[in-house]
Amino acid sequence: MSARPLAQPLAEAAASVASPAHPLAQQLGHPLAASAASLVQSVDWLAVAPPLIAAVVALGVLVADLFLPESRKNVLGWISVAGLAAAALMLLPLLDGDRATFCLTGNGTGTGAGPGSVTGAPRACSYTADHFTLVIQLLVLGGALLAALLSITTLDDDRRRVPSGEFWFLLLSATAGAALLPAARDLATLIVALEVASLPAFALVGIRHGDRRSAEAALKFFLSSVTATAVSLMGVSFVYASTGTLYLTQVAQRLPDTPGQLHTLAQTGVVLTLIGFAFKTAAVPFHFWVPDTYVGAPLPVAAYLSVVGKAVGFSGLILVTVVAFPSYADVWGPALAVLAALTMTVGNVGALRQQATRARSAVRLLAWSSVGQAGYLLVPIAAAGYAKDAQKAIGSTVAYALMYAAVNLGAFAVAAVVGRGRAGNRISDYRGLYATNPVAALLMAFFLLCLAGLPPGIIGLFAKVTVFSAAVGAGLGWLAVVMAVNVVIALFYYLRWTALLFRAPEGETVRHRIPAPLTAAIALAGVAGVALSGAPQLVLRFAATGLF
Repeated sequence: MSARPLAQPLAEAAASVASPAHPLAQQLGHPLAASAASLVQSVDWLAVAPPLIAAVVALGVLVADLFLPESRKNVLGWISVAGLAAAALMLLPLLDGDRATFCLTGNGTGTGAGPGSVTGAPRACSYTADHFTLVIQLLVLGGALLAALLSITTLDDDRRRVPSGEFWFLLLSATAGAALLPAARDLATLIVALEVASLPAFALVGIRHGDRRSAEAALKFFLSSVTATAVSLMGVSFVYASTGTLYLTQVAQRLPDTPGQLHTLAQTGVVLTLIGFAFKTAAVPFHFWVPDTYVGAPLPVAAYLSVVGKAVGFSGLILVTVVAFPSYADVWGPALAVLAALTMTVGNVGALRQQATRARSAVRLLAWSSVGQAGYLLVPIAAAGYAKDAQKAIGSTVAYALMYAAVNLGAFAVAAVVGRGRAGNRISDYRGLYATNPVAALLMAFFLLCLAGLPPGIIGLFAKVTVFSAAVGAGLGWLAVVMAVNVVIALFYYLRWTALLFRAPEGETVRHRIPAPLTAAIALAGVAGVALSGAPQLVLRFAATGLF
């Protein structure tokens, strides 16, 4: 018997039962009809375009790699750069207003709200392209674009040990997951996006064939991330069991009214979910994988993890705290404040202890510095648990993340320039850089001063002031004092490195030609840093306006 005669009566029976006229539907108050209607969704393709383009280009690169000869593999890199640029440009049509898709219930105006919407119910969508989403997606796609430009040069120099097709596929796949995560508005999508962003990153860290350091770094990264995922999934399952929903807005509504017998389960779920995301942000004591991972990974991958990987962790942490768990602010607020103090202190002390003559000390210092910067990024999120205007506090974190992304990628780009001539990439190798490459030295000095928060890096100073004011405004005076002490500690090692750039070089100076992709990456980071320093108030206004 063919499938068609069977399918037709089944479809008619389902439609009959779902019909409001059916006795069973009438007895149940039409839930089947509402449920069937809610499953018929329209997809807002424009809203999902940025992560979708990155994913489609990733698949295209993987297929193209099968047919391209070895001599033309470099085309894959430029296709990837073009794909990332196209994904970033697709953010422009989304600036008009909030868009949402994959919605089941709600009375909002987002595209994709199904006919099963219930008037007065909280809006329940799996994907929302609001202002917060667009800002983080800009950071993710821009950071991935700069990392891709760095990678083109690295792959040309190390083609034998790094397979091009696999590298670009993994980088684009991780970027697609990272761009999806800030738009996720349910816990399931959040976890899936987190893993799509993380799993390719493991392979990127250990992609160099025959490199024991790279393999060890990938293993540490994998073990820490798997632990974080397991803890997060356990927490999410507890939250779902106690609230009966995965949508963030509905979780926020139902958590305060959790029945008494489920109260402990809900508290445990909240704590475990927060711990899982603390791993992803490299907050102390979950930071142990960062230095070895950055040193063992290819330099562009380390740059990618320091910016895009950090954006993934912090955007997820913001969503679960401010959007899903506002009723537990008295729990996560103090906890994140303590984590912020520990993270910035351990990170800055670790960077201060780096020896200038140690192999790869430059990358290791940037790794410890990124841990310290993570502590600063945690301060406004902790302040949101105390402040009346949580959105303003979160805006300080987003503004700081934008600044950090531009200048930190620029510092890694200059490190890639020095690493081409000095494989050890020691801090001492930067001595006399001004004599051999004045432009790179001046930009490196500018990037380091931005990270330190000193002029002419106005954006760095502005970002630190906004974070400091968020702590003071929330009544966290002790955390503001800890931050001030850590800023002084950071000044020492940033200024020591900056001064080394302009000292007289030791031995004969050798000039190296900088490839065009590497030049473009440095130039873009420099332009972004200078532009942000020229109008720092616009950054905060752009980052904090209408986040959710």
